[in-house]
Parts: sequence; C-alpha cells; structure tokens
Amino acid sequence: MPQPEGAELEAVRARRADLRGKYLQAPADRRPTTVQGVHHIALVCKDVEETIRFYQELLGFPLVELVENRDYAGSSHFFFDIGNGNLLGFFDFPGHDHKPFEETIGAVQHLALSTSPEEFEKAKARLTEAGVDYLGPDRGVDNSLYIRDPNGVGLEFYREELGRFEGEPLLG
Repeated sequence: MPQPEGAELEAVRARRADLRGKYLQAPADRRPTTVQGVHHIALVCKDVEETIRFYQELLGFPLVELVENRDYAGSSHFFFDIGNGNLLGFFDFPGHDHKPFEETIGAVQHLALSTSPEEFEKAKARLTEAGVDYLGPDRGVDNSLYIRDPNGVGLEFYREELGRFEGEPLLG
C-alpha cells in the first residue's frame, strides 16, 4: 500500500497534531470510561478445528467454551482465555463462502496481546519450531512480534504491560 510522501505526508501529520490538541485530554481531566472492559472480541473463522488447534495448541490460549451460535443454526461460537478476564471469541458460518482476509475499513488490523518477556521468547520459539512466519523483533521494534492466524487475523505479541505504550502509562 503506498504511503504518503512530501506535502501529503506533512498534511497528515498536521491533521494528527490538530486532533491531539482538540481531543486528547490530560489524565487528570479525563472522565472515567462508561464500560468495565472487553468481555470478548468476536471474529469469524473459516475452520473451527484449525482455529482451536492454532490458538490452544500453538499459542497456549485455553479453549473455555464451544457452543452453537444462538443467531445462526449450525454455527459454532467458541472462546479462548487471553488473560485478565478477557476472552477471544470466534464464529464460523457453515455454508457461507467468505473471501480471504483483506486489510480494509472495518477489518481488524491486528490484536495486540500483552506478554511477559519470558512468554515472548517462548512464543518466538514455538512459532519458529512450527514454521510459522512472523515479523519482528528484527525490524527495529524489539518488543513486538507479528503473525497472522489461519483466518488472516493479525496478532501482535507485545512485550509491554497492559495500559502502557512504549513504556509510557496511558491509563491512570
């Protein structure tokens, strides 16, 4: 995908600076959020068993439920534990022909998952052993590793504490 350059790039950066000035509030001035957090993220998969094997066996996310989707007969709805009371959910839709993943408006660009330095290294080793291609930490970002799941969903293993970005606290 072509990146902006020259005057176009400067205009994008100026727009971001304007938005930061207009909307980003200092921690002491922010209202509390109106929700408790993420209960689950629900994504679509092409193959239930392939998805379970990838997340549970390769990545180490325990499968905690597998039921029929209440909104679509025959469809499975299943959940993985991704820590701190957060769930990663999937649906399949038997009989539907879904096009492959595409990075576009409304699509999930990636999920960034907080991991300890020890688990980060273990994830790298498991992915290498399984022959799963990944990007990073070799590209100047030493605290991130990026993969795509069998459905095209982007995952980032981010060696950072929850609520922080690049070492800086975002949440009070």
